[in-house]
Amino acid sequence: MTSPTGLPDALQRLRDSVAAAPLGLATTGRDAAARTARAVVDQVDDYLLPRLRDLDAPLLTVVGGSTGAGKSTLVNSVLGARVTTPGVLRPTTRSPVLVCSTADVGAFSGDRVLPGLARTTGEGDTLSGITLVPTDALPPGLALVDAPDVDSVVEANRELAGQLLGAADLWVFVTTAARYADAVPWDLLRTAQERGTALAVVLDRVPPEAVGEVAEDLAAMLQRGGLGGARLFVIEERPLADGFLPADQVAPLRDWLHALAADQEQRSAVVRQTLAGALESLSGRVDVVVAGVEEQATSAEALRAAVDAAYARARAAIDEGVGNGSLLRGEVLARWQEFVGTGEWMRSLQGQVGRLRDRVAAAFSGRPNPAADLQGALESGVELLLRAEADRAAERTVTAWRTLPGGIALIGGRETELDGVSPAFTGVAADEVRDWQGFVLELVRKEGAGKRSQARLLSWGVNGAGAALMIAVFASTAGLSGAEVVIAGGTTAVGQRLLEAVFGDNAVRELAVKARADLDARADRVLRMEQERFAELLDGVAPTPDAAAELRAAVAGLAAARGARA
Repeated sequence: MTSPTGLPDALQRLRDSVAAAPLGLATTGRDAAARTARAVVDQVDDYLLPRLRDLDAPLLTVVGGSTGAGKSTLVNSVLGARVTTPGVLRPTTRSPVLVCSTADVGAFSGDRVLPGLARTTGEGDTLSGITLVPTDALPPGLALVDAPDVDSVVEANRELAGQLLGAADLWVFVTTAARYADAVPWDLLRTAQERGTALAVVLDRVPPEAVGEVAEDLAAMLQRGGLGGARLFVIEERPLADGFLPADQVAPLRDWLHALAADQEQRSAVVRQTLAGALESLSGRVDVVVAGVEEQATSAEALRAAVDAAYARARAAIDEGVGNGSLLRGEVLARWQEFVGTGEWMRSLQGQVGRLRDRVAAAFSGRPNPAADLQGALESGVELLLRAEADRAAERTVTAWRTLPGGIALIGGRETELDGVSPAFTGVAADEVRDWQGFVLELVRKEGAGKRSQARLLSWGVNGAGAALMIAVFASTAGLSGAEVVIAGGTTAVGQRLLEAVFGDNAVRELAVKARADLDARADRVLRMEQERFAELLDGVAPTPDAAAELRAAVAGLAAARGARA
């Protein structure tokens, strides 16, 4: 038998899409989706692609079952040789054993099937490989795998058992008269039914007097579970002969397996059944992964929205803090009063602009650098406003993330690092505020460059006019109260009159708008830097917008390839 190249290629694309499924957020359905994704990838790698590329390869039969069911003894008894060691202690932690005909060693010694498991040729004691045992006791065309316990207390054993069962052309499931109704075996039997896997069930250790009753009960359970087509073999509980089951008890199973090995048509029918069932099951299993990815996208969107809301609130608070006059209190207000000369400036405004110019010159020459003191106070005030709101935004984000799916795990051990500003914030904010002040001074310099009547004033006080323009940006008194309103209102009016006398009404308004817009842009840049910390955490795990669509497209591509093959 040969397989068209289109189906393996489509299967490879599906496998790669599932392997890359973004499931990094700790959402409710993440673990189930991740387990399903791993199982799909393992089965594609271990079984589907190897089988599609070589439909005539030997039939791989995995003997699996519960702890102490007698799997190894059964394998040895079928072969009439000790090829695998029954485990005395529970759980058994040896590696699985793959037994094949000497003629078929080449089919299993490489990585054609189970490529993730290294091959050894002796008794193994690790779960990372598989022991390959060639024997003349098994006819060509058939291989048996003695798998770890499906209900082992060791998680690695259980995972490996599941992986091996997913790689099987045929399951031979071993249970006992005492445990055939246990939940774990039936979970796996339902998996076999869902995947259409060819199945045989061995009921071991049945008291001779209860064979009919127990076998009938198990057969009825299989029928109700949709597994009525499974072959059922019953082995009575009798003393072992030199470690082997009595020949008459194991003969029906041995004869059936040997018949499969000898009859290519029967062997092909088993392969087609399991292959078709496994391919058919992929769509529903990938749906679980798709649902997990969509849940990830929804959670990531909620987490991102929490970040955006927190920092939008910070931007609004900074905008209000800049515009409501609250920065014109304390140190800034004191420095502004010193800068304008308080009463002296107020009286000078009643005279001519010429006398006003003289007072400005006197004010600047009377202090070492009053404008620099005012600018320093403004710088500190703006920086404190930026820091306070950035701190609050970070704290609000962390608080919101704690309540959202995936948020707590995403924060991890970084809570103290994330619930305040970043270490770089102080330096960056200071640089932005200083650069804004430089921008304002440059505005004043450029605006006054062509005004001859004001040239002398500007030459005396570009820094002073710039400081007055900065105050004009914060000129509202909505954030002040009581005496502060009177003082700030009067003193900002002084600066406004000065600027209007120098530049004119329209120019002052335009300068204030430009200065405010530049400050807003710088504040936004600082907050975006802070917000990016959270965005980077999300970007590292959040699905891309088309992640779920890519998985669906891969499933559709596989369906189309199967249709073309049919």
